[in-house]
Amino acid sequence: QVQLVESGGGLVQAGGSLRLTCAASGRTLSGASMAWFRQVPGKEREFVASWTGAKTEYADSVKGRFTISRDNAKNTVYLQMNNLRPEGTATYSCAAVKTLPAAWKYWGQGTQVTVSS
Repeated sequence: QVQLVESGGGLVQAGGSLRLTCAASGRTLSGASMAWFRQVPGKEREFVASWTGAKTEYADSVKGRFTISRDNAKNTVYLQMNNLRPEGTATYSCAAVKTLPAAWKYWGQGTQVTVSS
């Protein structure tokens, strides 16, 4: 079984930066697809960024501001978020092992990001 634990969330002013960390345990995820999603209460979960094979993808709303990266030696994925906007306030969760076009096998509990205006 894989456990994903996110950290790095917090309160930041608009225009600021945060780096989220997703640490995996239970098995190595060095070759696995990984992703970040975010969700606001009452709204559907939203895709933010992913790393599948050698390809990274981003939601249009974060392109140019967010960067997904990974450290396979540490079994960890990061999300560097720059120039944060108030609409980026959400719970950010990481996911691992894409099984279908829109399905992921493992999920973390999430970390809260709050961007003040």
